[in-house]
Amino acid sequence: MRDFASAYFTMNETDAAEYVRERLNIFAEDADLECREIGDGNLNYVFKVTDLNSGQSIIVKQAGPVARISDAFKVSPDRNRIESEILALQGELAQGFVPKVYSYDPVMNCCVMDDLSDHEIMRSALLNHKKFPLFADQITTFLARTLLLTSDVVMGHKEKKGRVQQFTNPELCEITEDLVYTEPFYNCEQNDVFEGTKEFVHQTIWNDRELALETAKLKFDFMTKAQSLLHGDLHTGSIFIKEDSVKIIDPEFAFYGPAGYDIGNVVANLIFAYVHASYTIKEEKRKNEYLQYLEETIAQVIELFSRKFLELWDEAVTEQTATVPGFKEWYVDSILEDTAAAAGLELCRRVIGIAHVKDLTSISDEENRVEAEKICVTAGKAFILERASIRSGNDFVKVLRRSVDQFSKGAINHDNTSNSHSISTAG
Repeated sequence: MRDFASAYFTMNETDAAEYVRERLNIFAEDADLECREIGDGNLNYVFKVTDLNSGQSIIVKQAGPVARISDAFKVSPDRNRIESEILALQGELAQGFVPKVYSYDPVMNCCVMDDLSDHEIMRSALLNHKKFPLFADQITTFLARTLLLTSDVVMGHKEKKGRVQQFTNPELCEITEDLVYTEPFYNCEQNDVFEGTKEFVHQTIWNDRELALETAKLKFDFMTKAQSLLHGDLHTGSIFIKEDSVKIIDPEFAFYGPAGYDIGNVVANLIFAYVHASYTIKEEKRKNEYLQYLEETIAQVIELFSRKFLELWDEAVTEQTATVPGFKEWYVDSILEDTAAAAGLELCRRVIGIAHVKDLTSISDEENRVEAEKICVTAGKAFILERASIRSGNDFVKVLRRSVDQFSKGAINHDNTSNSHSISTAG
């Protein structure tokens, strides 16, 4: 029998099943437990433990001492404590949008939470060209509530500063500072650029001094702007989804930073899905319908977030100076500028850096993949350099379309795509 109480060790499937039986009171005494390691991320070990008698299942997520993507990344297992605490907090602020956490174990650096097997990972669903008409409404409710209600606009300032300390996350922030804000924008040895795209990246990104200056500014904003409690890694691989439900997972990169970072990551990953669909859906009518759906979703994310954030502001504001006429509009405007920048950073780093997305890597035709990556890099650069003038949902879509038109050999026929976006009025 393993000793789970004295010292940390990295568990395997047998260990995880024994851990659940010995340390938790979730399953019946006569449970017939099966365990599978299902993690496919860069950092953690994720075990699904199922009682074969009842069908009940849970997830055990363990933080290892190094990243699975590379032993070079030494990461504090305290990220598991941060993840457990932020999931509990987000469950209060935005009920129904995160899995329930049953326990956190500081010795084994693991947390136990709901199994979301009735949902699917959103990235996989979008790669299969599924539509989720409620997504924009659902994700913007989560974003508006978690980003505003953890800010100085609403919280007592001492309480908020205490929470900044609680969620200080230096190791994982350093990963973001390096992989998102720094390495993609110079010819770093660690970068991993597809061979056909490399010369374009060299000319367009690494040789651009203006871009280097702007990304330097953005990096220092990220490091110093403790605006809201962020998820910190809100891509479509961190979202479980089904027709009527969205669940946000993996907030281990959580810390206090610029609110637009989370929103921009959502937008960028919708763009990855858009580019993937452009090169993988063969039937023209079906392709244009799906791309129109994604354009509308991108626009709705921006418009619904802005509207909900302002409405919630009026209900929840406690800071006296935040009631000055015009202040809330300025505040949202700054968030949208940061949203554009974050979308641009994510689009660039997933092409250039070490951590790629399947939306691009699964495009089998090499010429198409190069074209798709050029579209992402071009749009990303535009979002960064033009962020001061990008505010509406349509502004985001226009940058995407312009980048598509520059490189695509007919990936989408814009004449068949509506220029107006239907914005849901659901709350």
